Amino acid sequence: MIREREDQEETDDEGAGPPEEARAPRALPGKGEVQPPETRNGEVHIDKVSGDEPLLPARVHRPADLVRMLLGIVGIALVLALAAFAHGTTTGLEADVKESAGRAPATLANLAGLTANIAIFIVPVAFAVERLIKRDGLRIADGVLAAVLAHGVSLGAALWVADAAPETIRDALTRQYPTGTGVTDPVHGYLAPVIAYMTAVGMSRRPRWRVAMWAVLLLDAFAVLVNGYSTPFSIVITVLIGWTVAYGTLYAVGSPNVRPTGQHLLHGLRRVGFRPVSALRTEDPAGDTEPHDRGRRYVVTLEEGPPLDVTVVDREQQAQGFFYRVYQRLALRVTQRRSLQSLRQALEQEALLAYAAIAAGANAPKLIATSELGPDAVMLVYEHIGGRRLDTIPDEELTDELLASAFRQVKALQSRRIAHRRLDSDSLLVDRSGNVVLTDLRGGEIAAGDIVLRMDIAQLLTTLGLRVGAERVVASAVSVLGPDAVADSLPLLQPMALTRANRATLRRLARERSQREREAVLEASRIAKEERARERAEKGSGPADDRKALKAERKAEKQALDDAAEEAREEDLLAQIRRQVLLIRPQAPIEPVRLERIRPRTLISSIAGAIAAYFLLSQLSHVQFGNIVEQANWGWVAAAAAFSALSYFAAAMRLLGFVPEKVPFLRTVMAQVAGSFVKLVAPAAVGGVALNSRFLQRAGIRPGLAVASVGASELIGLGAHIVLLLTFGYITGTERTSSPLPPSRTIIGGLLTAAVLVLVVTAIPFLRKFVSTRVRSLFAGVVPRMLDLLQRPRKLVSGIGGMLLLTAAFVMCLDTSIRAFGGDMSYASVAVIFLAGNALGSAAPTPGGVGAVEGVLIGALTLAGLPADQATPAVLLYRLLTFWLPVLPGWLCFNQLTRKGAI
Repeated sequence: MIREREDQEETDDEGAGPPEEARAPRALPGKGEVQPPETRNGEVHIDKVSGDEPLLPARVHRPADLVRMLLGIVGIALVLALAAFAHGTTTGLEADVKESAGRAPATLANLAGLTANIAIFIVPVAFAVERLIKRDGLRIADGVLAAVLAHGVSLGAALWVADAAPETIRDALTRQYPTGTGVTDPVHGYLAPVIAYMTAVGMSRRPRWRVAMWAVLLLDAFAVLVNGYSTPFSIVITVLIGWTVAYGTLYAVGSPNVRPTGQHLLHGLRRVGFRPVSALRTEDPAGDTEPHDRGRRYVVTLEEGPPLDVTVVDREQQAQGFFYRVYQRLALRVTQRRSLQSLRQALEQEALLAYAAIAAGANAPKLIATSELGPDAVMLVYEHIGGRRLDTIPDEELTDELLASAFRQVKALQSRRIAHRRLDSDSLLVDRSGNVVLTDLRGGEIAAGDIVLRMDIAQLLTTLGLRVGAERVVASAVSVLGPDAVADSLPLLQPMALTRANRATLRRLARERSQREREAVLEASRIAKEERARERAEKGSGPADDRKALKAERKAEKQALDDAAEEAREEDLLAQIRRQVLLIRPQAPIEPVRLERIRPRTLISSIAGAIAAYFLLSQLSHVQFGNIVEQANWGWVAAAAAFSALSYFAAAMRLLGFVPEKVPFLRTVMAQVAGSFVKLVAPAAVGGVALNSRFLQRAGIRPGLAVASVGASELIGLGAHIVLLLTFGYITGTERTSSPLPPSRTIIGGLLTAAVLVLVVTAIPFLRKFVSTRVRSLFAGVVPRMLDLLQRPRKLVSGIGGMLLLTAAFVMCLDTSIRAFGGDMSYASVAVIFLAGNALGSAAPTPGGVGAVEGVLIGALTLAGLPADQATPAVLLYRLLTFWLPVLPGWLCFNQLTRKGAI
């Protein structure tokens, strides 16, 4: 029996979730715990929820609240920008509103103001009383906190507008009082807290209160505008501040958790006509019981008839992976479902896909009922299958017939142009008869395009190939789908087209494969060294003979290691699948389809470049380039060009000083010149490292040793950079004071910054693990390389000398550029400015640090006392000689080295 009338009344009053008795503490049982029998109209119902039903957290942080807060911040920024740059528009709008308000009857305006002032306080208090009666005091506490914070933000915004805001913003947000005694507040002191309170307590989710809330807000806005106590932009800013602070508060402290438990599920099933006895919570993949967007699964036993499979999806689970879906929607040409989808839309989507899949002839769970569990959750009721997930089936049970059954289900879907979009091990269920059943259809798509359909085939090839290997899975796919359909999926056989679970598995296998290859090479190296030592012992050769045979032995060792690496090299699964398909269809297309609209690195570089260009152009807007050319001292310009050319020889010395093997010096200089071209298309800290590593590998040095040499060079260079920066900063401080031990601001600032960074890294577990892993892997290769270099002091001196010469060349280039325009600064000050600008340029995501380096150098020279009309052309000349002019020679050297196979 169902208590329909009482339940409906309670749900209407509450407006959020199941009735009060479903929220009692008894609704959180542990594994196998049985609740006391409940008598309803003379019938006994046993509510038993078994399985690991975890105690739900009291509060949850919803990504939707964060998104709304960010949208509010963007809205505030846009309104302020409009007020600052469109002064004519704001003035005209304010004049129109003032003219229209003057036509309103005074009695109506006064009545509206009185009514609004009363209602703006009565409505929130009435809602608070109603919530307290319903024992929902947490929401009221959230609303009060949001109101307090909004009041503080309003006061801060008002102070900023009064003391520091541009005149145009002040004019748009304030006006003279009707009495002429002063100006109005730029942000309402009471309206913003009220809006924050109403938003935080969730009045907008209740129809009757939503109408009252909007009526009060509109009436108050009308009253203050008509009576001349505010401006249109002030009203908009007030609303946005209240809205933004409310959602920021909800995200920070968390919203009350209204996720339904197993008891809520049993209650909901009774409301749709079922007679459940117990519900068994089934484990998620790998025993994970944490929430994810696929929902929680239960097996429900009925008083009569077979059991049911029930999936419960709530807003928190649906929000899992929200930001990843947003990224996919923005960055990928082929996206999955909408990143922000309501629960009803999700329910309708899965129901539609379930019916469409069965109509297409595929094995899919039969949907027999759907229902909402309050406003924050839905349930989908399926016929019970009783199968096992693919990842739980032993390898020996994965027969060819089972593989063919999986491909037959995909073929059935594609016959009606239905795409699954998430074919991993968790979506493939094997029933008791050995047939594959497709589950988790919520992310699917009907009327799918060719690329999406081929993506399904690629995903299934990868999922099954991870279990049975490339040869078997390709043979099974060809036998069911045909060779042409399998061959057409090759361009989609790329990590970007796979599910997140399969990508993670492929990355793990790649790490294991790399470790096996490394161990094989090390074992071969050990054996080669032992054989060489045994041969020398048997021959009894002296030191002179050893020196003569050393080169030949090293060459033989290198060949042996290369052979061992080649033998140990394994193809990844995707390459194996391609090779198997090409054996059947040699003419099959293998060029990957580009799925990305824009790469993240390109997006970041573009945004950073636009910002840097804006600041750089704003600095150059007043520069007269004709006068600069006339005023330049060409003797100092020639000296600056010479120091710029010297830097490439110094860079070659620096690199070769950390390479024990013999590498041609002039060719290394050409590689450094080619780096000037590479830096134009990549960040400075990335392009040079990649080019030098590639150059050393092409010179005959093994990849691991080449990377270790470049890493040692960069690591020592970083340490030298910091030491030089502190040293010259100290010298700069001594130049400006007579104290023998002056407190240099550069040293103090650098030490404090380093200390703060160390504290932040050690305090955050994620950053601590990230840094420790990177440092450990760096020292694993660099330290052995440095030990080899310590046995060759001449090489080490060359490397450190080249490093110091490189820094000196750049400092002298900047100094002579300053002198070319009549400037004069101490060498220590120029060195500090260069080292700081170079560090920021290396960290900037723009190619070559464009914009960041120029802005930092010009600003630092100006702060150091150099006039702006000298600092700007000096920096432009320096960047012209060290970055822009070498691009053409760098391009020529890059092409020359490429033709010779040197890079």
